[in-house]
Amino acid sequence: MKKTVLSFVLALMAVTAGAQQVTVEVKNNTPQQRQELVEIDAQTVYKKLGVQPGRNFRVINAVRQEVIYQITHDGKILIDASVRPHGTATFSIVKGQPRDVKTFVCGRQYPERVDDIAWENDRGAYRLYGPALQRNKERAFGNDVWVKNTPDLEVEKRYKVELDNHPAIEKLKKEGKTEEALAMEEATTYHFDHGYGLDCYKVGPSLGCGAPALMDGRNIIFPYCYKDYKILDNGPLRFTVSLVYHPTDYKGQKITEHRLLSLDKGSNFNRQTVWYEGAKKNIDVASGVVIHNEDTQSTVIGNDFVQYADPTDNPQGQNFQIYVGVIFPAGASETCVVENDGHQNGIYGHALCIKRNVHPNEKLTYYWGSAWSKFDCRTQDEWQLRIDNFKKALKQPLAVVVK
Repeated sequence: MKKTVLSFVLALMAVTAGAQQVTVEVKNNTPQQRQELVEIDAQTVYKKLGVQPGRNFRVINAVRQEVIYQITHDGKILIDASVRPHGTATFSIVKGQPRDVKTFVCGRQYPERVDDIAWENDRGAYRLYGPALQRNKERAFGNDVWVKNTPDLEVEKRYKVELDNHPAIEKLKKEGKTEEALAMEEATTYHFDHGYGLDCYKVGPSLGCGAPALMDGRNIIFPYCYKDYKILDNGPLRFTVSLVYHPTDYKGQKITEHRLLSLDKGSNFNRQTVWYEGAKKNIDVASGVVIHNEDTQSTVIGNDFVQYADPTDNPQGQNFQIYVGVIFPAGASETCVVENDGHQNGIYGHALCIKRNVHPNEKLTYYWGSAWSKFDCRTQDEWQLRIDNFKKALKQPLAVVVK
């Protein structure tokens, strides 16, 4: 009897204390090398390890190096996993305080720059426009692309240098010191490449790269700037923001657009889920990329994607391309080019993925993103290969087993 009680107590102590470690196996069942974030249920790890929720554990790889992880707003542990073809990567999760880590993904609102929300990872940077810009009546509807060729975070520095020097530049102009003002502007503006990338993608009254829109037949109903936002995850491996837009008039209905957008370390593509509140009937939803008058031939239309080699805001001066694209992994009802009336504002039209008869409040998830010919995709053919491999990875995700 005493032995039975002792055994029970020891077993209870073991359960209470938790395991010494949790083993995570990430299996790659494809013939391609894979490098991407994997998700693990955080509650499962806390329970198995016997720890309270929070960053009170470390993640160790097969060569005993500590690796970066992130706990997301929806209860996932993110690990950046590299797995060889048909291979398995093994990680150990152990109790302890994690070391300080480098941040590869982050973003914030910039009220000092008309309420932009800008975010970036180690491959590129993006922004969308906010209420202050809408109050200024500037017509810029879509997502902007900022190219970069460094894994380091650049956006904060670009904004600061540009905005800090703007008053001095304007002062020089008022004083008639045009050449000095021009020299300072060229040295500080983020519209020039100072060795780490720049902003040279034209948005204007378009979807830019990957913004969603309601469709009325062949007409795009452009969304304006967001109304409310909430940043849910902010690095080091994933950025997530929730956005609510002002109601839109659509066939006699007031419809409110919601977006949930995220960007992961190492990815050329943002993941975006969009849904519309207030619709009484099925709606048509599209996303795509703007096609500029300077190059109307570099558009590729697939069954579930569109992509384009954008010539930048100064094709002769820049002499490089920005590759942009949109992927509808669940399929599109139609992919096509819709021309802009009169090709005004330098916009020839849009390459679109259209999903028709979307139910009210139905969530549509798609991906949009970019690459730069001076960084990770040297040609449009490479960009197409990146898209193809990304779609394959979505269909065959890495398998995660927690032991």
